[in-house]
Amino acid sequence: MRENIWKYISAVLILLLAVSSVAVVLLYMQNSELKYYTPLNTSPVVVETSLNATCNETAYRLQIEELQKQVNFLRAQLREMNMPEGNTTIAVVPIFGLIDEYTALRVVPLLREIARNNSIGGVVLWIESPGGYVGPVRDIYATVRKLNLIKPVVAYTGSMAASGGYYIAVGAEKIIADPLAEVGSIGVIYVHYNLQQNYEMNGIKVNVFKTGPYKDTGAEWRDLSEEEREMIAESIDTYFQAFLQAVSSGRNMPLNETRKYATGQTWFAMNVTGSLVDETGDIDRALSILSEELNVTNPRVVIYSGDSPSDFGIFGSTALLLDPRYVSAYLKTG
Repeated sequence: MRENIWKYISAVLILLLAVSSVAVVLLYMQNSELKYYTPLNTSPVVVETSLNATCNETAYRLQIEELQKQVNFLRAQLREMNMPEGNTTIAVVPIFGLIDEYTALRVVPLLREIARNNSIGGVVLWIESPGGYVGPVRDIYATVRKLNLIKPVVAYTGSMAASGGYYIAVGAEKIIADPLAEVGSIGVIYVHYNLQQNYEMNGIKVNVFKTGPYKDTGAEWRDLSEEEREMIAESIDTYFQAFLQAVSSGRNMPLNETRKYATGQTWFAMNVTGSLVDETGDIDRALSILSEELNVTNPRVVIYSGDSPSDFGIFGSTALLLDPRYVSAYLKTG
């Protein structure tokens, strides 16, 4: 049967693309305000347009549900084809500390290798992280989503899965957390260091040669212009909407419900069980849930680690999927 695996994968990817496309339409509809001029005698055309919009949104939601059922069916077929023969191994993949490009260089190839390893039945992502940079976080998240099509993935945290760490966790099938683990911090932050006065006080002059007016946007030797602030705000909001969509899809929550948790704060897992996390427990509970999913009683558990995580630090100005408390701590001591 394995020679047909790519047919199933192609079908799943096509369905996922369809689901994503419809979800983007819904996201746009929910974020856009339709403004109508309504005189005293309300035009029947306006009412009709509103009804059509409501009907279209309902149709889109039904289409998403139907596509999701088909994805679930094909995912089950893929997993059945990839079930190990004989002893089953569960891979524990730790993601600790700041999530940067070095984390992605370690984790992404590791997850791809696990996807190809026929002896591994499922994966526990052990996440202890305050978050990190947008690019690496999204790369790991996308890889987790693909892996979860082939083999079940359970995310676990014992202390913190915040911001980018939580972003990665929602790519898994289930999230298990210690009752006092902090989860959430759904949001994006941009840090700009304006050291212009410091430069002037220390007699430092900066000569800038650039090919365009925005080439040094975010540079620490000057403040941001109003136009640059608007551009950055738009970029941050784009990242934020993608984060919202990932949580909404991964946790099977409507976008309006997801927004209630998108304040940038973290919660104790015991207070958001059934929403941001599936269940509270320790690493053994996460392994037990995955074993039940695989229908095995005594799996072999192996930790797939690789290089040690990089030191914590924030260098330069960039968009961060990072718990803001860590940014503040760095600014105070760095």
